Amino acid sequence: MNSLHLGFIGTGRIARALIAGLSEKADTVISGYDREPAALASIAADYPVKPCHSIEELAQCSRVIILAVKPYQIAEVVGVLKPALGQDHLLISVAAGISSEFIRNSALDTTKVIRVMPNTPAFVGEGMTAVSRGKMASDLDVALACEIFSAIGRVAVLDETQMDAATALSGSGPAYMFHILDALAAGGAACGLTENEARILSAQTMLGAAKMVLSGDKSPEELKREVTTPGGTTEAGLKVMDEQNIRTTLMETVAAAALRSRELMK
Repeated sequence: MNSLHLGFIGTGRIARALIAGLSEKADTVISGYDREPAALASIAADYPVKPCHSIEELAQCSRVIILAVKPYQIAEVVGVLKPALGQDHLLISVAAGISSEFIRNSALDTTKVIRVMPNTPAFVGEGMTAVSRGKMASDLDVALACEIFSAIGRVAVLDETQMDAATALSGSGPAYMFHILDALAAGGAACGLTENEARILSAQTMLGAAKMVLSGDKSPEELKREVTTPGGTTEAGLKVMDEQNIRTTLMETVAAAALRSRELMK
C-alpha cells in the first residue's frame, strides 16, 4: 500500500488531536507548518511530524493538505499555497463558516476541496466530524477524508448546506455539554456531594446516556420514558426543566450558533 502523505498548515489544538490519532498509522507520513516556530517545534517533539519551513515546502511533500487555521486566515494561507498546488492535491479545511467554494476561488478552478467540522472530544478519541464535498472533489476524496478523521472519532457525510447546522450542533456542542455538566454538578454539590464526586457522577451519567443513544434503536424520548417513574424523582426533576423551558432554550442555542456560522461568510 502507498503511504498517505499528509500535511498540516497550522498545528493548534484540533491539528494536534488529529496528529495524535494518525501518528500510530504506519502508512501515514505527516508534515507540518506553523508560522509560530515554537508551536511547530512542540508538535514535532511530541509526534513523528516533519517540520516544514514554508507553506510551499509543505505542499511539495504532501498530497493531502489540512488547513487547520482560523477562518480569517484562510484567504491569506490559500493565496500563498496557490502557486504550489497541483492536480493531485486535496485541501481539507477545518475553518468554521468558510465554504469550499470560497477556498476553491482563492486557489485554482480545479482544486479539490473537502470541508470538515471536527470537535474537541477528538482529544480523547471521541470526536464528531462532519464532512462535506466541494465541487471538484470525488467520492474517493470524500472516502479519504472520512478515513482520516475516523482516527479521532465518528464521521458523518453531509451536504455543505448543512454545515452551519453541524457547526452549531457538534462543533460548538461540547461547550454546551460542559455548561450543562457544570450546572448539574453544582446541583449535586448543593445537595451534599463534594465537587469532585458531583463532577464524576454528572460526567459519567452523560457519557453513559450518550452511549445508550448511539448503541441502540431507541430515541432519546423513549429512553427518557423508560427511566421516568410516575411520581418519582426523575419526574420531579423533569418537571422543573419543562417549567423553565429548557428544551426551547437549547434549541435556540443551536439556532443562534448556526446563524453566527452563516454570518462568518458575509
